[in-house]
Amino acid sequence: MTRSEQAHGAPRRGRRAAAALAAVAAWAALAAGCGIRSTSVPVDAGAAPSRMPCRTAPADTTAPPQGSVSVRVYLVCASQLVTVERTVEVDESRSGALLVAQALLSELQRDPDADERRAGFSTGVPAGLRVTEAHKGDPKGTLRLSEQPDDLPAEALAQLVCTYAESESLGSGGPVPLGGPGNYPPRKYLCTSETKTLPPEVPTAGT
Repeated sequence: MTRSEQAHGAPRRGRRAAAALAAVAAWAALAAGCGIRSTSVPVDAGAAPSRMPCRTAPADTTAPPQGSVSVRVYLVCASQLVTVERTVEVDESRSGALLVAQALLSELQRDPDADERRAGFSTGVPAGLRVTEAHKGDPKGTLRLSEQPDDLPAEALAQLVCTYAESESLGSGGPVPLGGPGNYPPRKYLCTSETKTLPPEVPTAGT
């Protein structure tokens, strides 16, 4: 290449280098405007922190006061049922089934405490719901509610059924016979793994 050609080629190379630098600068400005911080190494920030851990502080290991018992009730957290421990003023091993059922219902209706709220817990059981003894001719173990069970919100019925099903005095994991205030026969509701994921309805025995 002659000196003349070299002289003419140098400006062109300079213009190409300047254009490349300008493109890089424009990209960097665009990235900064979009809030993107440039980095030469891929960054894995991990999963986003959960706002609803569904876990409360460790339960008190001391024995509950005399005449009380530690129980587990099901509350709603992150669109599913999760147990929390409560202390109720009824001895589950000595009291009748109706008293236990009433005490558990009261716990389900009670607003979650501050620790439970921070963990994401809530309850859907209506404050005005009541539970009474069985009607004459009902199967053994039946409980009657002040509302027809199927008229309750699905999450409220699921909370009630799973809490009763896992109470030693009431269900021991089996079907929970519930009826309403009228003469309709009771139905046996099941607490399954699907129940705890809050399906549209709570399954019954035989369905």
